[in-house]
Amino acid sequence: MSEGHWVVNTVIAGQPMAFNMDTLTTMWAAMAFILIVAFIATRKLAIVPTKLQLVFESILSAFWGLVDNLMPKEGRKHIPLIASLFLFIITANLMGQLPLRMIELQHGEMASPTNDINLTAAMAVIVLIYYVGAGFKKKGFRYFLHDFKPMSIFMAALEVLDMITRPLTLALRLFGNILAGECLMTALLGICAYFLPLPVMFFEVLVACVQALVFALLTTVYISSAVGEGEH
Repeated sequence: MSEGHWVVNTVIAGQPMAFNMDTLTTMWAAMAFILIVAFIATRKLAIVPTKLQLVFESILSAFWGLVDNLMPKEGRKHIPLIASLFLFIITANLMGQLPLRMIELQHGEMASPTNDINLTAAMAVIVLIYYVGAGFKKKGFRYFLHDFKPMSIFMAALEVLDMITRPLTLALRLFGNILAGECLMTALLGICAYFLPLPVMFFEVLVACVQALVFALLTTVYISSAVGEGEH
């Protein structure tokens, strides 16, 4: 639970719980936006695509090329997760550039949902469960342990440690970059609200796109290493 969030405390099944309502609100707004745009883009598919259909086809084509290079045999079946994460993260990141802080709350403020470590950690855990499940489904216990030699057991322990650190780095990288950008923007607005923040705003749009792409690329690499036939 981060300072500056709109926190609502409640009791569920006898256990006290706290919810960052600003994160939940903007998260659902991002998901609703993606669903609406995707519905409009795919409602009337045509051989000669509309501009919106062309944008979605270009995004999917880029991911098709990526997974075909890393996972030639079965890569495309993982695209729904990878592309969904990319579209959600880039939408959520760009929400930080909207004037959401003009919405006055009694506590906290509205901002990008990816500036909350709870959300980025949740997405990282989803990626962890997905690629571990994909690796175990294809290789069984071979995914964790190739044989029962002492060195192999030691390497398996290192592999488990690596599995734990991967989602941690995913979550912290995305959270840190988005939060730092929004803090910098707030500071510049306090210094000069007219011209000084503009270059940083354009830079933050670039950062938002790059961070979404990095998260999707690393997810693809992790899945590829899990389902690949070579040593991992």
